[in-house]
Amino acid sequence: MARPQWNGVFPAVTTQFNADESLNIPATQKLMERLIQGGVHGFIMLGTVGENCSLRPEEKRKVLSAAKEVVNGRIPVLSGVAEFTTAEAAQYGRDAAKIGIDGLMALPGMVYKSDTRETLQHFRAIARASDLPIMIYNNPPVYGVDVKPETFAELASEKTIVAIKESSDDPRRITDLHNLHGDRFILFCGVDDLLLESSALGIEGWVSGLTDVFPEESVALWNLCQAGRFAEARALYRWFTPLLHLDTSPKLVQYIKLGQQVVGLGSEKVRAPRLELAGEERAQVIALYEKALATQPKLSGAKSAVA
Repeated sequence: MARPQWNGVFPAVTTQFNADESLNIPATQKLMERLIQGGVHGFIMLGTVGENCSLRPEEKRKVLSAAKEVVNGRIPVLSGVAEFTTAEAAQYGRDAAKIGIDGLMALPGMVYKSDTRETLQHFRAIARASDLPIMIYNNPPVYGVDVKPETFAELASEKTIVAIKESSDDPRRITDLHNLHGDRFILFCGVDDLLLESSALGIEGWVSGLTDVFPEESVALWNLCQAGRFAEARALYRWFTPLLHLDTSPKLVQYIKLGQQVVGLGSEKVRAPRLELAGEERAQVIALYEKALATQPKLSGAKSAVA
């Protein structure tokens, strides 16, 4: 299959809810439009930040249809695949293809921590279920399943597996992946506070959580890194990093959604068992965002650092 043009900043878009925890599709679409206007290059719907595992099957399909409608071909839209069984994951891929989504971000099977043989079979089944191009999401700290750089050689024959979201928390793997596989896979950084380090080692994209809160700053940071303007990138990165650290917490969804509420891009409402932040924790996170807003840098030429 033709190599998809996946590069740049792909926010893991939050799913917006009403006060009763029902889907708020208009608010989700409004957020997506705002992110597009902020310059992002693609979307990941229904990733961890999109609360995939908290949605019912029919709700997931509804979110994908809404995303397809609002984007209307302007940028690629991928969907997270986070199902409990391989059969459900394969069916989800087929349904996403029928809806017209541009690609998938495949996670290991949820709950059960599969070994390498089982994990590879899970990904192969998703790859063979549709013609959609696939990004493998490797996040061993969170999901307890690790696809090591050398193991990706066993997936290279699956033509629809085209990209890797590397979230092992070890940027050395970017170089290992390049050395082992050349340009076979499109490499994405999946850890917000490793973006600059990963860019220096050579990546084509960034799946980001905090872009949901600060889209222009995220795109500017990406552009500076891609242009090799690392002194300017470091200054912006140092401003951003206290917030980027929030992406690595088990409560990243609550932290990011609260940030969206602070800056006026969404609601902090999450679906149980997650709960909105409370007390001192909530105050501390708000203070982080308020400090960032008070010291927000002027982007000037950074937004267009890469033509």
